[in-house]
Formats: sequence, C-alpha cells, structure tokens
Amino acid sequence: MPGNERIDAFLLIGQSNMAGRGRPGDVPALRHPRVLMFRDGRWIPAEEPLHTDKPDLAGIGLGMSFAVDLAADGPRPVGLVPCAVGGTPLRRWMPGADLYEGALATARRALRDAGLRGILWHQGEADTHREEDARTYGARLETALRRLRDDLGADGVPVVVGELGHFLLDRPGSFAAVMNRELAGLPRRLPACACAGAKGLGDNGDRLHFNSVALRVQVNSVQVPDS
Repeated sequence: MPGNERIDAFLLIGQSNMAGRGRPGDVPALRHPRVLMFRDGRWIPAEEPLHTDKPDLAGIGLGMSFAVDLAADGPRPVGLVPCAVGGTPLRRWMPGADLYEGALATARRALRDAGLRGILWHQGEADTHREEDARTYGARLETALRRLRDDLGADGVPVVVGELGHFLLDRPGSFAAVMNRELAGLPRRLPACACAGAKGLGDNGDRLHFNSVALRVQVNSVQVPDS
C-alpha cells in the first residue's frame, strides 16, 4: 500500500452490473497510483476488470471511475473490495446465504489494512421476474444492508444503491419499474443511504448491461431522504 497509508475502502457488492460488463475497448483504461483493489488476500494496484466472477465476461464497471474521482481529491488511497457475482438473486445476498457470507469474509480480510468508508450496491435484475420479489425488494435489501453494517462494525457507513437500467423497463414480463421504485425508496428506510439514478444510461445492446460509456458517466441524479 502506498507509503503504508491507511486505505479508504469501498465494498462493491451485487450482480453483473456491479461486476461490470462494459466492453474494455470502448473507453480508455483508467488507472491511478492511489487506487487499489483487494485480490487474493492482498491490496494491489487497481485495473479493470476489477471482478473475476465470470472471467470471460467481466469488463468495465462502475467502481474504477468512482475510485479515480475520489482519489484525485482525497487525502488517502482508495481501495476497492470487489465481491459482486453476475446473475445472482437477492436471496443469495441475505445474511447467512453463501454470497453474503463470502463477501463478509472478504471484507473482513480487506479491512485489516483499511477503514470501510462506503458500500456500493448494484443488484436487482435477477429479482425482476416475479412481482412478489420486486415488491418485497426494499424491505429485504434493508435487512441485508443493516446486518452487513452491523457485522462489519460499520454502523452508519454510507451506502449508495443504483437504479436498474431504464432499458429494462419495457421488457415484457419485467417488474423493473417496481424494483426501481423500491430502490428509490430505500433512503427513506435506511439511514445514510442514497440512490443513484440511471435515466439516459445506455446498454450493451443486450438491454441488460450498462455499456462502457454509461459506466464512465458521473451520475448527478442521486436521491436522498427528505429532511
């Protein structure tokens, strides 16, 4: 780690749009000497793809541009802890489930040399197929995130969740609109939480994954709780 400085760590958690499915050749590579990623039990210089959940598909994601922006003005190195897994439903991210426990263990190892400064969450596409899953999403995600903060000893650490791509809204049989309402309402249920909008962000041509250009956009439409 640069100069043995304490790292400001951010947990990246969710499914494929967090892991990143943007095509690497569509945008310039991003690197910064004060941006690190946690891989194989150690902090190393960050480069995309950050995730290895599906090596043949992983590409540009949202984490790198987020970290580079922070590192440009921040006082400490920024560390990314990639834990997303493509194609996974929320039930696997609930306390006690396999992906929750795996992310928790990885985060605890990473935080031996870092302080948790935030949790970035992008998941939900897998829960748009059944209305019941979509309508209960906010309550279930609130439970998972409250427990995650508690298990990491990080009560009140900021959480940013992302809307699903609006290109999903007109998919036949999809409850993506319900899901986005649940995500937008989460800041009213969960302290220190915000929801980043996705209006106008493009897809890869599959009407499922954000494209590389969209993943480099600085999103300004962040919904926060009413004061």
